[in-house]
Amino acid sequence: MRLKTSLSKEPKHKELVSCVGWTTADELYSCSEDHQIMKWNLLTCETTQVVKLPDDIYPIDLHWFPKSVGGKRQAQAESFVLTSSDGKFHLISKSGRVEKSVEAHCGAVLAGRWNYDGTALVTVGEDGQIKIWSKSGMLRSTLAQQGTPIYSVAWGPDSEKILYTSGKQLIIKPLQPNAKILQWKAHDGIILKVDWNSVNDLILSGGEDCKYKVWDSYGQLLYSSQSHEYPITSVAWTLDGELFAVGSFHTLRLCDKTGWSYALEKPNTGSLFNIAWSMDGTQLAGACGNGHVIFAHVVEQRWVWKNFEITLTKRRTMEVRNVLNDAVDLLEFRDRVIKASLNYGHLVVSTSLQCYIFSTKNWNTPLIFDLKEGTVSLISQAERHFLLVDGGGIYLYSYEGRLLSSPKFPGMRTDILNAQTVSLSNDTLAVRDKSDEKVIYLFETLSGKPLGDGKPLNHKTEILEIALDQKGLTNERKIAFVDKNRDLYITSVKRFGKEQRVIKIGTMVHTLAWNDMCNILCGLQDTRFTVWYYPNVVYVDKELLPKTLYEKDASEFSKNPQIVSFVGSQITIRRADGSLIHVNISPYPAILHEYVSTSKWEDSIRLCRFVKDQTLWACLAAMAVASQDMDTAEIAYASIGEIDKVQYISSMKDLPSKESKLAHILLFSGNIQDAEMLLLQAGLIYQAIQVNINLFNWERALELAVKHKTHVDTVLAYRQKFLDDFGKKETNQRFLQYAEGASILQNLNFTIYYLLLFRTF
Repeated sequence: MRLKTSLSKEPKHKELVSCVGWTTADELYSCSEDHQIMKWNLLTCETTQVVKLPDDIYPIDLHWFPKSVGGKRQAQAESFVLTSSDGKFHLISKSGRVEKSVEAHCGAVLAGRWNYDGTALVTVGEDGQIKIWSKSGMLRSTLAQQGTPIYSVAWGPDSEKILYTSGKQLIIKPLQPNAKILQWKAHDGIILKVDWNSVNDLILSGGEDCKYKVWDSYGQLLYSSQSHEYPITSVAWTLDGELFAVGSFHTLRLCDKTGWSYALEKPNTGSLFNIAWSMDGTQLAGACGNGHVIFAHVVEQRWVWKNFEITLTKRRTMEVRNVLNDAVDLLEFRDRVIKASLNYGHLVVSTSLQCYIFSTKNWNTPLIFDLKEGTVSLISQAERHFLLVDGGGIYLYSYEGRLLSSPKFPGMRTDILNAQTVSLSNDTLAVRDKSDEKVIYLFETLSGKPLGDGKPLNHKTEILEIALDQKGLTNERKIAFVDKNRDLYITSVKRFGKEQRVIKIGTMVHTLAWNDMCNILCGLQDTRFTVWYYPNVVYVDKELLPKTLYEKDASEFSKNPQIVSFVGSQITIRRADGSLIHVNISPYPAILHEYVSTSKWEDSIRLCRFVKDQTLWACLAAMAVASQDMDTAEIAYASIGEIDKVQYISSMKDLPSKESKLAHILLFSGNIQDAEMLLLQAGLIYQAIQVNINLFNWERALELAVKHKTHVDTVLAYRQKFLDDFGKKETNQRFLQYAEGASILQNLNFTIYYLLLFRTF
């Protein structure tokens, strides 16, 4: 990936250009110290003067009012705020009319930013003050007072916090009066620019120490660049948070969100004082110190799947290369390409107006349909269908181009969804809510309706990343997620009226991915690379979990690696320096999954005997119990030396009824309530009571005996023997009450017996 830059032959501005801002994906406004506001049309290559400002107004910063919030267009979308050196900010219409000028600061107003929903404006100045204004320009509050000028400011993703600079420090201050302030030393020189992305929640900073840095929202350093020759004068995120750009003297750099650099350009621009990305993230503009405005388009993006490699060679052209036979196809589009995704044998491309669906079997005849809104921010694919996210909503399409559904939930903000917070499978869509990060909404893909009883999945702490498994039956669909503590959990998406069973299967997990062909999960844990060959083992026999893992040292992946894909038996990992590493795992677990899914138990046993691997036997044991094939389970458990479980499985074969066997299989898996329910429904009351006695669930055993008016004395006898063995006395009032009742009844029975005996004589 690189930037293709363009500069006009002669600068359109006579003085330094201080700020730029996009109105649409093809129209830009620029402001300069020559007091002119210029409009640039990229389609016609025309540049026109919008207005010439009064001579006492020297522009410093420009920010357009948000165009849309939650899919609804704002009435004020045709105006922008312009800050200037005279201590004022100006609200200016698209036509160039100054609607309002407000005295804001003593000294220059160095930055001004609208929040994401357009309800508030923040300004900072040379006087060290931070002020919050209404959208009409009325002062709401002075948030803070610093002793030094504040050069840059940014809103938090939820518009509830402000990030600002103070010398070498970065400060995050919530709008609530008594909330805790987060402050840390970020650079060795004065910080000149900051940006905070609403999608990935990461902070970007650049300063006079000639470095740019990436931080999380807790102030933890994720990436620090090498020192450049000159101070970093501008930084900017793309809207989707996947890329950012860095500007310096004669320097423009394109970087990945993790910090490493894709491309470095050395244009003749002077210092780049401001960078603005277009709304579709395909191009940027820079305000240059020599009067130029530089434009740069992102080209040579690459997508790889199996033997296909696709490259965006020009804005409207893709090159498809089949590495097996070196065949090359060129794909031409009417409009510029905004987003693309290659997976499951299909290439999905969104342009500014249309969506194209290509099959890897035939590149010549794509399916094409028009988009409601051009700025697609996310494409996610499953085997049978794919998902598009734009400013208006979430849309699910089949690969035939048919709209399947458009799920919605309360407070939905599509502009902040990304690949970590949205997951798609053949039958389920999962979306992590931004307003409450402990909640995951689950939808049926075909209808768009909430799954099951309509209740979302709730977790005890904030969730960072979610992933649905891709294979298997709908009723067995599982979702894995990582929370704020970096713990990895797995749970079923369908509850069937029962309480959600959320089980922890890993700790310190930084990134995860499901396999595309079978339900194998991989992740990077602290210092280990881990593959969960059969994550569902926790629902069958949790003790087997460690035996079904594959682990290797992860030090070769360096710090903060990310899993890019898990296709077949190959896992692709991107290191912090941007290099890709391919890790191959054993193909046998995937073959075992395939055999089990088609109930080929003899083939499964034959495979395990051929491979002679304890991990594979452990997976087969759990799979066999889950499928209730106890003969295979017995062989598999014997092969891994679990003799006690072999004996238990053997004892099941002597059980008289089918229901008893099923109940004991459920007991084996730890599903005590399900086993008890099954026995009760089959009328096997005594067995249900005996199960609870064996598990020392005394109160439940007594409750069942009393409810069904049978075997109360049996429960009491077992309880008394249990207490006698430990030399204890009964203290439970319920047991004392029923023991007394049983004693009276026993005495009464003896009396009646002797009376009858006497009458006989």
